[in-house]
Amino acid sequence: MGLWHLGCVTAACVAEAGLNVIGLDFDELRIAGLAAGSAPISEPGLDELIRAGLEHGNLAFTYDPSAALQHADALWVTYDTPVDDEDHADVGWITAQLERVQPNVAAGTLVVVSSQVPVGFTGELERRWGAADPTLQFACSPENLRLGQAIQVFRAPERVIVGARSTIERGRVEELFGSAQDKLEWMSIESAEMTKHALNGFLAASVAYTNEVARVCELVGADAGEVERGLRTEPRIGQHAYVTPGAPFGGGTLARDVAYLKHIAADRGLETPVLTGILASNRLHAAWAQERIMELVDGIADPTVALLGLTYKAGTDTLRRSTAIELARWLVDHGIAVQAYDPAVRVLPRDFNWLRLAASPATALEHADVAVIGTAWPEFREINGDMFVAAMRRPRLIDQTGFLAHLVSDPRLHYMRVGRRPLALTSVA
Repeated sequence: MGLWHLGCVTAACVAEAGLNVIGLDFDELRIAGLAAGSAPISEPGLDELIRAGLEHGNLAFTYDPSAALQHADALWVTYDTPVDDEDHADVGWITAQLERVQPNVAAGTLVVVSSQVPVGFTGELERRWGAADPTLQFACSPENLRLGQAIQVFRAPERVIVGARSTIERGRVEELFGSAQDKLEWMSIESAEMTKHALNGFLAASVAYTNEVARVCELVGADAGEVERGLRTEPRIGQHAYVTPGAPFGGGTLARDVAYLKHIAADRGLETPVLTGILASNRLHAAWAQERIMELVDGIADPTVALLGLTYKAGTDTLRRSTAIELARWLVDHGIAVQAYDPAVRVLPRDFNWLRLAASPATALEHADVAVIGTAWPEFREINGDMFVAAMRRPRLIDQTGFLAHLVSDPRLHYMRVGRRPLALTSVA
């Protein structure tokens, strides 16, 4: 139930594993597209997987809760929880969708919650629905979605957090995860919900801390890339830590769980200065690219910025809460023209008429005064120094994460990244 990114991937992958799946969503246009084998979002391999399930006959889609639930053994809740610009999640919207289907939930159904909800949500649902039907069972498996790699991660997860009350629910959840049963990490429902908050909060803190350190590196002449290597080779931190300096975190996922933790603590009278500082630090770091661009276009009449990449991350077409979009909007508001290109965005939404969409990277770079890497699409690595110099009015590149670090030694480019003091601008034409 809930067919956006999480729900579409879950439905297609569970059907691939051999179970009979009915995808339920109240958006009739979305259902029509899915029934024709077309997902409402971009995810590598997803359309093909959906079509395979439809052709095999064990995957179907409907907007009718009665048709979806009358013979269902499990109701898997996979709505993406709406988040506003202040990182406040609209959990009430999820509750309202569930209330629409409650009369259709058959006795003995296992209800599995994977939507991004605050700790205590599943327990409250269990109390309310269980009072009406004590035969219902409940479990929580917080979403483990990685945009651009969602299918691979679902098929072969490193681990899956699952909260359940008893071995009965555990056995039924194991059936849903098929060959990944040995990757299930069992705990209470409340601990499973809390683990998701804690994990995203930890990752958010790592990003914010690393970017703060990188800003200090710029001031003292240290190279944050070298500092990163020092951190990764420390056994207590490790190779997979979030210690690469770069853009602020976006998308809403990390911020939502930090906000959940803050609100839960505040409601109980607990101060959380570390959690409060994470979002404040992230907001401050969003100004890094803005400040660097304003330095580079100072004194230039009618400046133009080429923005390479618009989506939240590579491998998806999601624009909502993208840091690249937020930067583009800020630039336009400050009188700077933006020429943008993204391989996953062919047409912009109607309310993006303030942004010029180019047909290719070369077109976006044409006569630009500054180029910015907004999303780390692999194809951008094919843009060499010659292309920047030939197309741009002034070859200046802002690459927050060092995605095109091989260009740092090109003397024709003024190259800037987070955590590294740039060369003098006067050395660049």
